[in-house]
Amino acid sequence: MTTTAEPTSEVGRARTRKEDARLITGRTRWTDNITLNGMLHLAMVRSPVAHGRLSNVDATEARKLPGVVAVFTGADLDAEQGGIPCAWPINADATPPRHVSIAVDKVNFAGEIIAVVVARSAAEAKDAVEAVDFDIEPLDPVLDMNDALTDANVIHADLGTNKWVTFPFDSVAAGATSGPSAEEAIAAAEADPDSVVVTRTWRQQRLIPAFMEPRSVVVDPTGEQLTVWSATQIPHVLRTMLGVTLGLPEHKLRVIAPDVGGGFGGKLQLIPEEILSILVANKLSRPVKWTETRSESLVSAHHGRDQIQKITIAAKKDGTFTALKFDITADMGAYFGLFTAAIPVFGAFIGPAIYKFPSYMAVFTDVFTNKTPTDAYRGAGRPEVTFAVERIVDELAVELGRDPLELREQNWIKHDEFPYTNAGGLTYDSGNYEAATQKAMELFDYAGLRREQEERKQSGDPVQLGIGVSTFTEMCGLAPSRLLGALGAGAGGWEHAAIRMLPTGKVEVVTGSSAHGQGHETAWSQIVADQLGVPFEDVEVLHGDTQVSPKGMDTYGSRSLPVGGTAVVKCAQRVVEKAKKVAAHLLEADESDIEFASGRFSVRGTDKGLAIQEVVFATFLSHNFPEGVEPSLDSEYTFDPENFSFPHGTHLAAMEVDTETGRVGIRKYVCVDDVGSVVNPLIVEGQIHGGLAQGIAQALFEEANYDEQGTLVNGTFVDYTLPSAADLPSFVTDRTETPATSNPLGVKGVGEAGTIASTPAIVNGVLDAIRHLGVTHIEMPCTSQRVWRAIQEAKGRSTQETPTDTHAPGAGLGSIDPQGGDQ
Repeated sequence: MTTTAEPTSEVGRARTRKEDARLITGRTRWTDNITLNGMLHLAMVRSPVAHGRLSNVDATEARKLPGVVAVFTGADLDAEQGGIPCAWPINADATPPRHVSIAVDKVNFAGEIIAVVVARSAAEAKDAVEAVDFDIEPLDPVLDMNDALTDANVIHADLGTNKWVTFPFDSVAAGATSGPSAEEAIAAAEADPDSVVVTRTWRQQRLIPAFMEPRSVVVDPTGEQLTVWSATQIPHVLRTMLGVTLGLPEHKLRVIAPDVGGGFGGKLQLIPEEILSILVANKLSRPVKWTETRSESLVSAHHGRDQIQKITIAAKKDGTFTALKFDITADMGAYFGLFTAAIPVFGAFIGPAIYKFPSYMAVFTDVFTNKTPTDAYRGAGRPEVTFAVERIVDELAVELGRDPLELREQNWIKHDEFPYTNAGGLTYDSGNYEAATQKAMELFDYAGLRREQEERKQSGDPVQLGIGVSTFTEMCGLAPSRLLGALGAGAGGWEHAAIRMLPTGKVEVVTGSSAHGQGHETAWSQIVADQLGVPFEDVEVLHGDTQVSPKGMDTYGSRSLPVGGTAVVKCAQRVVEKAKKVAAHLLEADESDIEFASGRFSVRGTDKGLAIQEVVFATFLSHNFPEGVEPSLDSEYTFDPENFSFPHGTHLAAMEVDTETGRVGIRKYVCVDDVGSVVNPLIVEGQIHGGLAQGIAQALFEEANYDEQGTLVNGTFVDYTLPSAADLPSFVTDRTETPATSNPLGVKGVGEAGTIASTPAIVNGVLDAIRHLGVTHIEMPCTSQRVWRAIQEAKGRSTQETPTDTHAPGAGLGSIDPQGGDQ
C-alpha cells in the first residue's frame, strides 16, 4: 500500500468511512429489516424445468394452508404485468422478446416464476409454495451457444431465431485507423514469412455476482404515493422503469434504496419480484415484503460473463503488432434484463487496450439459451475483452520467444503520446504505462523470480513457478450522454448533485449516485469539506431516496466519483459564487476583490473577512442583503462529462503449481494501479482488494454449472465456490498518478480495476508455470483437477484416475488451494 504523509486537505486523506459505524454495529437499514403494519409476505413458486409448456397451475391446496392470504398465477396477473424493458437493445431493427415477470404458458429457464404465494408470515408463505401444483410439458432445452445458433430449437417463437444481433466494429470503417482492415492485415501476415499470426479460442465461464445481502423488496400502497423499498443499485432508474412498465404515475412513485449490501452489477436491474410485489400490494391494498433465499438468488438473479472468444493477433516477427480481431459469442440467457444485450458490446471500444494496433475488428454475437439471464457483473464487458487481449499477447510472446513484459512495452502507448485515440475510437486522455510497470517490476522482483523459475525448471522441482502478467486499461464513467444515445442506450450518463447550506453552517449534500458499499458518504464529505472549507464532520450526504434525491442516474460502471463526484464539485463552486455576492455586500467591497480560501471570504489586500458560516447565517437572516440577489446559497448541478476516464495498471502474479497434484498457489501478487487523483486512499485500497478477490475467483474458483436438463447444479454456497480471506494472499499494492483531464478532480474510477486485471494475470501465471511440460490451455476456473489433467494429457497419460490426495500441500506453495473438479 502506498504510504505518504497525511495531507493537510481532506482530499487525499485516508479517512475511515463514516458509514461503517452503523454497518458494523448492526444499526443498518437493510430492506429486509423494514416492517410495516399489516404487512404480508411473498414467496415465489419457481419452475424446476428449463424449457417447457406450462399449464394447470393449481393453488387450491395452497390456499387452504394456515396463514395463506392469496396465490396469484400468471393468468391472474398477465394483463397488468407488462414486460421488463431492455434499456439498451443494440439491435434497433427488432423487438426484444417479451420478458414476463411471471410465466403464463411457457417457461424458459429453471428458476422462472410461475406463481406468487401471499401469507401472513414469511415461513407460512414458503411452506405453501410446496402445495402449489402445476404441469410442465418439457421441451428440449437450448444450453450450448453453438447449438443455439443453428436455430434447430428456437426459444422465442415470435423472434424466429435464437440469435439476437451480430454487432461488428471495424476500426477502419469507424475511422479510428487507416490502412488495411484487420481481416486484410491478418491475411497479409499469414502470407508474409516475416510475420506471425496466432489464433486461440477460450471460454469465459458463467459467473454469479453473489452479493452479500440477498435481494429484497417492500411495497407500501396505503399512502397517497406508492413507496417501494428495494435492495437495488438504481433507485432513480428503477422508479422510471416501474412507471414505464406498469403505467404508474412517476410523481406518485417513491423508490428508496436503504443500506444495500453489495451489488457488483447484480442489483443493476428491474427484477420480476419488484413488479410482482407492486401488483400484489395494489390488488390487496396491503404492504408486502419479499426477500429471496440464497439458493433463489443463485438460480434466478442475473448471472455474468459466459462467452466463447475466438481471438486472432498478427505481428511482425520483431514483435510489432499489426492487427487484432475478436469474434465473440455471448450467452444472453433466456431473456434480456436492462443491459443484457449491450454488456458484451461495451467491451468493443476498449478491446485494443493499451496497445497501438494499426487495425482492429471485433464481432459480437448475442444468443439466447434456456439459462438464467445474464447482465452486468463487475467490469461488465471490459474484463472479458481484457482477458482476451492479455491472454493472446502472452500467447504471441511464447510464439516469438519473447519476454511478455518486453513485448507489451514494445507495443504500448508511450506516456508522451497522450492524448491518444485507440483503434476502438476512444481517446485516452492520460496515462503512464511505463511508470506503473516499472514500479510493479521492482516491487515484484521480476528478474529475481524469473531466475528462480528457470532454476526450478532445470532442477525438475515438482512445484513449478510461473509469472503472470496483465497490463490493462478500462473505460469508466459510462458517459457522455451523446455517445450513449448514438449507441442506442435508453438513458443518459449525466449525474446530479445538490448542496443545501443550513443556517448553522452545516451542509447537506444530496447526490443522485446511490452507494451500496463504495463509501460515498465519506468521499463526498471530504470533497465538500475542501471545496467549502467546512469541517468534514459538518457534512451530511443524502442519497438513495427518490423523494430526497429526485434526480440521478445511480451507481455502476465506476461512474460515481468521475461523474457524481464532479457534480458535487461543480455544485459546491456554485455555492461559493453565490456566497461571494453576499460576502462582498457584507464587507462593503467589490465582488471582484473578494477571495475565497479555506472556508473564508476576504477582501484582497486587507485583513477584512468572513467565515463561510457567517455568510450562510447572514443569508438565512437576510436582514442586510444585496438588492436583487436571491436569499439562498443552495445550489444544484448536473454534470455530463465529455469523455470517459481511463484508469490503468500493471498486475504481476507469481504462481506455483504442484505438478504431481495440480494444486495451484499464489506465491506473490503485486499490482500498481493508476486511478488518477485519489480522494481517499483507504477506500481505493479496499476497492482494489475486493476487485482482486473477484478476478482471482474467476480464474481459480467460480463457475455456474448446468446439467443436460438446464438445471443449475451448484446453486448453493456449498458447491458454488467463493474464496474466503483465508484463501487469498496478502496483496502488494501501490499507485502511480496521472490525473484525468476530463474532470476537475482528476479522478478516473477504481471499482472494477482489480477484477479486470487479475483474471488474465492469474491464468497467464498458471500456464507459464507448466507450459514447458506441454500444457497450452486450461479452462477457467483452473482447479487442481483441471490443472492435473492438463499435465497428464500433455504427458500422454490417462486422466481416468485423479490424484489420491489433491489436498496434499506442495513445498513452497502459496495460500490458495482451489479444489474441486469439473462440476
